[in-house]
Amino acid sequence: MPDTPPDAPLNRLLAIMARLRDPDAGCEWDLAQNFATIAPYTIEEAYEVADAIARGDMADLKDELGDLLLQVVFHARMAEEARLFAFGDVANAISDKMEARHPHIFTDAGGGMDEARWEDLKADERASKGDTSALDGVAIALPALMRAQKLQKRAARTGFDWPDPSGSEAKIAEEIAELKTAPSDQARFEEAGDLLFAVVNFVRAYGISAEDALRAANAKFERRFRGMEQLAGDAFPTLSLEAQEELWQQVKRAE
Repeated sequence: MPDTPPDAPLNRLLAIMARLRDPDAGCEWDLAQNFATIAPYTIEEAYEVADAIARGDMADLKDELGDLLLQVVFHARMAEEARLFAFGDVANAISDKMEARHPHIFTDAGGGMDEARWEDLKADERASKGDTSALDGVAIALPALMRAQKLQKRAARTGFDWPDPSGSEAKIAEEIAELKTAPSDQARFEEAGDLLFAVVNFVRAYGISAEDALRAANAKFERRFRGMEQLAGDAFPTLSLEAQEELWQQVKRAE
């Protein structure tokens, strides 16, 4: 039996999506979708890929990568139907981009790759698209912490940044005070956002990803809280705060 061509599985997936979107014999749900309705699923699948990696579940990672690939194929199929572009154009676009972003590999430019060179190459791409602000191209749909950090990083490349962590540390104290004394719900809302933005800036000064750090903190809290519930059983909600705190410390010491 001849070997399966390497592109056969992808061609199969493309054919399945074309069938699902067939105006006459396709699936009603798939036909009813558009870019906007599919976008939340695309974001969700990306997070599920990250979750499988965090759990070290490689079998699940294979499935989740397939789900994410389906999202790309879905969007590309809808674009092809609208005569905008096709899956091949998507693949070629990213191939062109990766070659352009690695001149030390695909050209005679020489040198190596570091963060500064990578950012310079991306800045050149944005300029070629007509972007005029250092903040252009930071996707609005990113998680808020991640977007805050990217905006700050872009601003820092223009020199707009504290010279050391003490500046952002002082800003946190200032924002806490302003939140405490805010005169209205709207003012408190705005000051809360300023406080969170300042905290992101502070951890960024230490080279920490705020998004990753908070995700890890969420996982730690969930693990410890579930441990408390297991120790106390059904009585947990009736315990005093002091008793719950003792359980927390017990779980923490056991880690």
